[in-house]
Amino acid sequence: MSKADGPSKTMTYEKLLAQATDRLIMAGVTDAQLDAWYLLEDTFGISRADYFLKKRECPELIPGCWEDRLKLRCDRMPLAYVLGYTEFMGLRFHVEPGVLVPRQDTETLVEWVLKAEGELNVGSTTNLSLLDMCTGSGCIGLSLAKLGGYSVTLSDLSPRAIHVSRINRGGLDLEEQVEICHGDLFEALPEGKRFDVIVSNPPYIETAVIEDLQEEVRDHEPRMALDGMEDGLFFYRKLAKEAPQWLTPGGRIYLEIGYDQGESVPALLQAAGFVDVTVKKDLAGNDRVVRGVYPHV
Repeated sequence: MSKADGPSKTMTYEKLLAQATDRLIMAGVTDAQLDAWYLLEDTFGISRADYFLKKRECPELIPGCWEDRLKLRCDRMPLAYVLGYTEFMGLRFHVEPGVLVPRQDTETLVEWVLKAEGELNVGSTTNLSLLDMCTGSGCIGLSLAKLGGYSVTLSDLSPRAIHVSRINRGGLDLEEQVEICHGDLFEALPEGKRFDVIVSNPPYIETAVIEDLQEEVRDHEPRMALDGMEDGLFFYRKLAKEAPQWLTPGGRIYLEIGYDQGESVPALLQAAGFVDVTVKKDLAGNDRVVRGVYPHV
């Protein structure tokens, strides 16, 4: 923590939370009350149970970073950047400006891989090899390594993403299980490498739409992790075309998609020779993940 101010005789935990909530509401922050709580919890190290016991008490010290953090969130910096971490699949991931903030919607992909691949490989003693392309923070691939026990390769073009994914690999104690490659899509990989499963959450937002996104996304998250070019399908075309040569016979690909790409992305996979192409919806009922199988040749 940074410098701390002296004790306040009037500023209780309850008042701190109420004032933070009001300021976030005035700043137009969605879920202002929840975000105010997360800021209070992390900055003061107070649990929800302790808060209800002590909410009318005054903290001995008000950390100097309290006001700094609150101002950053009022300026619409994503909460995960302000805190320096977020939760994904029950695991904690370090995040910072320059990498995409993990979303709950993306858990749909991870859950599907764990379930489908687990059922497909019941009784197998062979450890699945998995590639997480456009890994960002590493949340998809590292979650699958931690929860599924897979041998995983993470890949990204962004130096910041490589830096953050390495931090998260170490934080989850997965150094021996996870390899990290830096480069442009499949060019980053060692020649001759093959994977049983490829997963990716590539940039898929149409360039013209980015300016209409929430301020947190538009003004703070990395454009290269969002921009899917003119029609949002640029990276899906490349993945559909190039993935087969990196898959083992019968290998599977799982791609996160935008809510309106449930027909266009499957069509690209089918045109590239993938079979059994299916789409899974997220908890909100939107098309979210496409799966395809590359047949034996």
